[in-house]
Amino acid sequence: MTNTVSGFSKLSKEEKINWVAKEYFSNPSEAISLIKRYWNADEKLQQLHDEFIENTLTNFYLPLGVAPNFIINGKKYTIPMAIEESSVVAAASKSAKFWSTRGGFKTTVLNTEKIGQVHFIYTGDTLKLEQFFLAIKEKCIAATEGITKNMQKRGGGILDIELKNKTHLIDNYYQLHTTFETKDSMGANFINSCLEQFAKTLKEEALLNETFSEEEKNIQIVMSILSNYVPNCIVRAEVSCKVSELAEKKIENPQDFAEKFVRAVQIAEVEPFRAVTHNKGIMNGVDAVVLATGNDFRAVEAGIHAYAARNGQYSSLSHAKIENEVFSFWMEIPLALGTVGGLTSLHPLVKFCLEMLEKPNAKELMQIVAVAGLAQNFAALRSLTTTGIQEGHMKMHLNNIINQFEATIEERVLVTNFFKHNIVSHAAVVDFIENLRK
Repeated sequence: MTNTVSGFSKLSKEEKINWVAKEYFSNPSEAISLIKRYWNADEKLQQLHDEFIENTLTNFYLPLGVAPNFIINGKKYTIPMAIEESSVVAAASKSAKFWSTRGGFKTTVLNTEKIGQVHFIYTGDTLKLEQFFLAIKEKCIAATEGITKNMQKRGGGILDIELKNKTHLIDNYYQLHTTFETKDSMGANFINSCLEQFAKTLKEEALLNETFSEEEKNIQIVMSILSNYVPNCIVRAEVSCKVSELAEKKIENPQDFAEKFVRAVQIAEVEPFRAVTHNKGIMNGVDAVVLATGNDFRAVEAGIHAYAARNGQYSSLSHAKIENEVFSFWMEIPLALGTVGGLTSLHPLVKFCLEMLEKPNAKELMQIVAVAGLAQNFAALRSLTTTGIQEGHMKMHLNNIINQFEATIEERVLVTNFFKHNIVSHAAVVDFIENLRK
């Protein structure tokens, strides 16, 4: 095996595949066959996918499922979810049905402000920098007119620029902290283009500023980049009903259930070890919809987890209470999403998912995504505080275990029937299949 390869990106797709197969697989032809088995038969569609990233070999599939029966602010939705974890779509669907007869989900978008920063080093008098910034602020904004013109037509654009003194953190470190409204686009390219222009104007104007010394004129731009932490781009999702209305087959004593549920949330509010897993459950729902609608789930994850730690300790994103015999469960999370631009106009299944959601704008998608997260969290907590999480999860996981052993149709029927009445564990399923085959 060679240590490095030169000019890999310039090789043809076939050459890349052949190189990978020969370098890393004992049976290259088998590896190549597997890669090509996941190609789309439609050459035009395959080319579209190939061009999403560099050095594409093939497609990596995730199941795309739907969770029906969601009622959000009185409107019915079937929510698309792209995810590999076995119990997520089932749990979301169960929560949707549960709350559909109890008033549904209520949502509110509290704000849609995005953030970007120019990080720079200035070695000089802070007061002079502050006066300089006030003098050039409007020039900075005016210099971006070519970039912001179309966004302004849609009602978006630059909201404000502030100079922030961060010298208490790093010597001579300052920021141009900028807020944006990007309407239905996530806005990353727009924000970054504006920031780079601010940086250029800042440097140019500093060189012309007569109040600066030669040293002060030499402002060093470190970087210009949007932030995925958007604590002022917030959506709230909630459900509530009378405690007595929580009753169902597995909730025989709704008062006990409600109290235990609230206690479980309180534990996640104060115990970081529990909070991480608690919030991961929320992200099961959030990420699945974010991915299905062509948005950046890594950016969403990073921003939401930062928000969960905004008070100095990582804590639960969701909250619950019982007040005047009413059970309430709610969550506020930051979500910077788009329904135009990027993959939303390129990926056929993303377009399919957005159409199934009746072509939501960015605010509406924020609400749908937040509801998916809250529904997932409710389902997990309901299981944890009643039957336990493993009963439902392992039954859903049973198919994965069966598939690992390439079970025949007859074996699959026997295994499924047996575990309808027995506890599912990986070891138990393996033992049962091995005994069958003896």
